[in-house]
Amino acid sequence: MTTVTPLKGSVGTAHTRVEGRDKVTGAARYAAEIPFAELAHGWLVLSTIARGRVRAMDTDAVLAMPGVLTVLHHGNALHVDTDYAGFLGMPPDPSVALFQHDRVPYAGWPVALVVARTSEQAREAAEALVVHYDQEPHDIAFKDGRPDAYLAADTPVGPGSTAKGDLDAELARSAVVVDAEYTTPEEHHNPMEPHAATALWDGGRLEVVDSNQGALWVQGELANLFSLDPASVRVRSEHVGGGFGSKGVRAHQVAAVMAATVLQRPVRVVLTRRQMFSLVGYRSPTAQRVRLGADPDGRLRALAHEALNQSSRVHEFMEPSATPGRVLYDAPAHHTAHRIVRLDVPTPTFMRAPGEAPGSFALESALDELAEKCGVDPIDLRLRNEPEAGPVSGLPFAGRGLIACFRAGARRFGWAERDPRPGVRRDGRWLLGTGTAACTFHAGAVPSTAALTAEADGRFTVRISAADIGTGARTALTLIAADALEVTPERVDVLIGNSDFGPAMIAGGSMGTSSWGWAITAAAEDLRERLALSADIPPEGITVRSNTMEAIAALPPKERHSYGAHFAEAAVDITTGEVRVRRMLGIFAAGRIINPLTARNQFVGGMTWGISMALHEEAVRDPASGAHVGADLAGYHFAANADVPHIEADWLPEDPDDDDPVRIKGIGEIGIVGAAAAVANAVWHATGVRHRNLPIRPDRILMAGRDA
Repeated sequence: MTTVTPLKGSVGTAHTRVEGRDKVTGAARYAAEIPFAELAHGWLVLSTIARGRVRAMDTDAVLAMPGVLTVLHHGNALHVDTDYAGFLGMPPDPSVALFQHDRVPYAGWPVALVVARTSEQAREAAEALVVHYDQEPHDIAFKDGRPDAYLAADTPVGPGSTAKGDLDAELARSAVVVDAEYTTPEEHHNPMEPHAATALWDGGRLEVVDSNQGALWVQGELANLFSLDPASVRVRSEHVGGGFGSKGVRAHQVAAVMAATVLQRPVRVVLTRRQMFSLVGYRSPTAQRVRLGADPDGRLRALAHEALNQSSRVHEFMEPSATPGRVLYDAPAHHTAHRIVRLDVPTPTFMRAPGEAPGSFALESALDELAEKCGVDPIDLRLRNEPEAGPVSGLPFAGRGLIACFRAGARRFGWAERDPRPGVRRDGRWLLGTGTAACTFHAGAVPSTAALTAEADGRFTVRISAADIGTGARTALTLIAADALEVTPERVDVLIGNSDFGPAMIAGGSMGTSSWGWAITAAAEDLRERLALSADIPPEGITVRSNTMEAIAALPPKERHSYGAHFAEAAVDITTGEVRVRRMLGIFAAGRIINPLTARNQFVGGMTWGISMALHEEAVRDPASGAHVGADLAGYHFAANADVPHIEADWLPEDPDDDDPVRIKGIGEIGIVGAAAAVANAVWHATGVRHRNLPIRPDRILMAGRDA
């Protein structure tokens, strides 16, 4: 008889990643590294025009090149179906419907796939393929005030607009008004592991080995696209080298399935870094107007946040930048709105803290401007505007630790010693300043299933269609299962990244661990009851399966969010325009922290990205060609090791919600929210000049100093 040894305390203690040794020794295989017999390689050919039609292709010469097996294009490709509601109930981006017509809606649109016996042969042939186009005028000019911009409709991620109170009347009654415009540029995910997929047919079943953020997500989309029974499609994705929102269903998976079906052999398609700039989505540029009206003491009477983002002409995507204010601050008049302009560009997508990252820069910069005008400390201003319930929803908060984060962070950062006057601190050639900003991100759980098996040898196996995209999710789930089963983590094996394991939340929206942890905890409870009644475990083990749909549906409606406060110190050389962040501190209230080691990694990673967002990242398109300038890691600058100072991240104990048995709030995205604003506010404090356009480049520092 196998007994379960009671043990508590794995959750909340630091554990190295359970797969860490495999990763550092190379034993962990990523999607492009797994060998297959008779493997062929596909290379995508992308359009060099931004709008028009494919008139002809010189395929004969390419088909005669060494090793080339086929060239797929709109004249010979398999038909795919896009008339369905996919992830989040939204229709698929037609960008994944490869080679269905001769139209070219943007630069970098896939026009062909060359398949050859080796990757080198496929690339050489793809680069040799001559494509003839009928070019048409294109428009990529993203700017505020365009007459063709329109109000976004409500989506599954939130309403396009909200409104309460008389905005004009409250602004007129306000003693102090801030009315400012802020912009953020196009930004790109750039995970370390490029997107890669291998497709093959095995016994009448489609097998796809992929790098993604949800195997079941990709399985469902491929089944819909190719009109297949979902049970006949299996997607595996054991190890993923980053995603940030970009690793959903993309052109490379569809291309691999098409080619594998035509050739009846395994086909692998791997994207290059340059191709990723066109094919896997990005964060849209934004133009945001924030209007704040307040009494002399800084108490808000009016809050209006209007945000504009771009999308492609083939698919609509809303970047919900106006959402942070719907949670953070209340006012008698509270209005938010999103507008969209359709251009000849690829479709944007979810990117770490979609909406909240760019939106928090605008909102938290405006709050800082209001504090300056009122002569009120920026932290005190935020404390005076702490709402009692959801500003838009009116719902109660399921834990709200924002004030506690500001107070704890202020003590640790030394905020009380701050001279509020800008431009007075100097260290040699550097002007010094400090800034702060609030942050929040939605917390929740999505119905998921998990299977737990008590093995005959005394071990336990968890099977769940989760994804570990570098966050440490596999380790966190191991600790959750161990505590739920009351055993040591060493007795638990967690298997993930396989669509055969059943429905589960993707790795996204900061809801992965909470959703998966709830399913595992429920299954563990059932398994322990079974074991209490079972004298022996058969050789095949005892397996139970959970489904949290009813439990999650029964949750009372509340505002469920993580919160935090960022603090930054910036040094500015007004002679060269160089900005250096010298130190950062983030204090967070994010529910129960499962693994402090990997949790701190997530917080620090997000804050690092905030520095990058504030000072470096900016994708630029050439108006003449419609394509990127410098679509690689040499031309697209982001924060490297030398740009990142000492960053401290910590959290406060929080027991957020009695209705939630796992008490987990996601932490993968909140670290970036508000971080760029804290840096920008620190730059203002150092120089006395406000920067409302990101990134804060050296030339912008110099021009601002010249104009001041």
